[in-house]
This record gives sequence, structure tokens and C-alpha cells, in this order.
Amino acid sequence: MGKTTNGMELPADIEEHLESYVTAFNSHDLQAVDAHYTKEAVAVWEPGKPVSGDARRAAAKEFFDTAAPTIVADVREAYVTGDTALVVVDWTMQVNDDKGGRERLVGVGLDVLRRTEDGGRWLYAIDDPFGEEPPAERLAAA
Repeated sequence: MGKTTNGMELPADIEEHLESYVTAFNSHDLQAVDAHYTKEAVAVWEPGKPVSGDARRAAAKEFFDTAAPTIVADVREAYVTGDTALVVVDWTMQVNDDKGGRERLVGVGLDVLRRTEDGGRWLYAIDDPFGEEPPAERLAAA
């Protein structure tokens, strides 16, 4: 288990979920990314515009095709009760900008994960990478 910035112990399997997701995301492998979500999962890949199902997959494809994103993410906090977890994630992303260069974005995700029925893995039920405003020092570094 890793430690959060506030010293709490994190469940290793939640960290493993995030590491696996980051690997799939950075490879732009839509099928692998989709495997990290429940069937009915909601993603908020654009603030204020939640999508699920085929719309979530289409939004991911468009984002990968146009922005060519790469991400680094760390679990800050995780709270687990039974088969549900609330996870706070600090992330930094590089994306294509409108001028043909790269732009650095930072954010704090608030995610709800559910453990599969067999207890084997965590999957996103709600993925909100814009869950809260990043701390000022992270914004200043962007």
C-alpha cells in the first residue's frame, strides 16, 4: 500500500487500478480504457457534460484522436466501504493545442469505483476528472 499526502494508507488494488488505467489511456487503447468502467458508468470528460455507454466511448475516441493525450495520475485519497470507493486523484495531462503544440493541463478527479461481483477488480462507476479545482501551487506550475 502507498501513502497519501495526508499519511493515510491506500488500498494497493485501487492504486493498481489507476496504474492500469493510465497505461491504457496513454496507449490510446479504447478497448482497454473501456474495460476499466462498469457497463453503466458515467464519465465527465468535459465539465458539466456527463456521458455514458456509447456516448462515453465516442467521446473517448474523439479525445484520443484530436488531443493525443498523455496523463500522469496519483491517488491522493481513497475511502472504501464494502464494494464502493471514493477516490481523489491528482492528474497532469499533455494534450494537443490549437496551434499544433502541446498544452499542459492539471486537475483533481473525484471518482467512484465499484468492485466487481467476484471481488476481483475495481471499475469506474463515475469518472469525473474535473471534480474539484486543483490547488493553487499545481495551477501555478501548469
